Amino acid sequence: MTQRLSGTEGYAEEAQELAVRYERMRQEDVHSPVLHLFPAPPASVLDIGAGTGRDAAALAARGYRVVAVEPTRELREAGQRLHANAKIKWLDDGLPELDRVLDLDRRFDLVLLTAVWMHLDKEQRRYAMPGVASLIAPGGRLVMSLRHGPVPEGRRMFPVTAGETTALADEQGLSTLHNGPGDDAQGRAGVTWTWLVFERPR
Repeated sequence: MTQRLSGTEGYAEEAQELAVRYERMRQEDVHSPVLHLFPAPPASVLDIGAGTGRDAAALAARGYRVVAVEPTRELREAGQRLHANAKIKWLDDGLPELDRVLDLDRRFDLVLLTAVWMHLDKEQRRYAMPGVASLIAPGGRLVMSLRHGPVPEGRRMFPVTAGETTALADEQGLSTLHNGPGDDAQGRAGVTWTWLVFERPR
């Protein structure tokens, strides 16, 4: 049996259904609260927890240079099939370690953590933030969405606040550009989001 990365519980089993649900949404709609803060293409993008590659493919089509990171094999392979023609570099890796990403020895203009951070518990988040921050190029930005609300059955999620997250980012020398609410793109009852954007000084 394949060992699952902590935080990915439930995703492999529902990969086929999730692929349909994810691909139904548009990247521009999902990121609408913060899209104006994305750097212009051809900026380099690291999409951590890329799922089926919906966002990665949309950004690649707009001229961004994209690395998509997804630890759940079933989602990653679905993304590679669905977006076979997209110029995306796929990596099998995940938080909190991100060993393979860090081994690239690259910095990115935009790092995306869309609907990911709540899968880590408080200690894992504290451990993960220095590694994530180290991947941001000078002048680059980190965009995160924090999920609030009921946890779906079979998933591993933890409460997370904007205050805790901004404090972790501040410890890594990142400045906060945006801290605001967002609606749930899937319209689920009781689910809300906080959008955060951080920047590394030049």
